[in-house]
Amino acid sequence: MSASCSRPACQRSPAATLTYDYASRVATVDHLAPSHPMQYDLCVEHTERLSVPNGWSLVDRRIGNVVDLHGQLAS
Repeated sequence: MSASCSRPACQRSPAATLTYDYASRVATVDHLAPSHPMQYDLCVEHTERLSVPNGWSLVDRRIGNVVDLHGQLAS
């Protein structure tokens, strides 16, 4: 877990951890996890504003939902 949000110039405390699976085109938000070079800790604001590239899925394990790029629950 990092001391501040991974976004440049953001000094807020981290609230969630973001990881990417490039092969599956999935971005995953999870509860804050210990630091790892392949993970990004984000504050509440940056986690809530997170978007993924076209064709990617966003999985939020904190709430158990898979979200498409428009923020709709996937079926």
